Amino acid sequence: MKRRKKRNKLKRHIIILVGVLIMGTAAYLKFNSNDPDDNNSNVYGEVTTATTTTTTTSRPPNYVKTTPRGFVLTNVDGAYYIDDYLIVNKSLPLTSDWRPPNPQYPITGESCRNCIDREAYTAFQLMRADAAAIGLNIWIASGFRDFNLQTRLFNGNVQRHGREVAEGFSARPGHSEHQTGLAIDLNSITSEFAHTNEGRWVNENAYRYGWIIRYPNGKTHETGFIYEPWHLRFVGIPLATRLFNNGDWLTMEYYFGLESRYQD
Repeated sequence: MKRRKKRNKLKRHIIILVGVLIMGTAAYLKFNSNDPDDNNSNVYGEVTTATTTTTTTSRPPNYVKTTPRGFVLTNVDGAYYIDDYLIVNKSLPLTSDWRPPNPQYPITGESCRNCIDREAYTAFQLMRADAAAIGLNIWIASGFRDFNLQTRLFNGNVQRHGREVAEGFSARPGHSEHQTGLAIDLNSITSEFAHTNEGRWVNENAYRYGWIIRYPNGKTHETGFIYEPWHLRFVGIPLATRLFNNGDWLTMEYYFGLESRYQD
């Protein structure tokens, strides 16, 4: 009888000991799952990504910075890039000697309407043909412009309108997208273009061909430039589709997390 009681008592002790061990293990695992040093969580339990934790070991040699949206900005041969997208705005200029590397036609002067990037030119020709098929006529009024021509255009606008007004619609030399060979001005190059059949069609369909409205309406505080319905920039269909945003155009500045303001 005594032996039986001893065995029962021993069993109770073993059960209690096992229970303590299980509870302690559970508490340890719970505590460590909330460790703020965990690579996948912060102290609030929010998931982080590699794009927001760029380290010096993963930075490319031409690294400039990581934007607030987690994109890596680089500078290669006098131009700024995020991934393969060339970025030019008031904060990020081209060097004075920068030229498009793959123009449709050789660049022999200060300007050339059709001397734009080869892929961009092909996309424009397709867009133009589709517009013509429904009775619309779009054409390139201005394509490539080099640094020297942009200098003269900008200075002339400053003389006519004053610097503050001029900088709202005319880029300083080195800050114009036309130097990239990836930008074009269509038709009349006036705000009235937005109210034409061509302008409305371009606004709703340019993204299908890889083109974007680079300076959308109401986004001057992001781009630094007034609404320019005639100014298109080629970025390829995937990015253009995202920036189209179902008709509410996003800017490259907003999407990539960039500023566009002159430094002086």
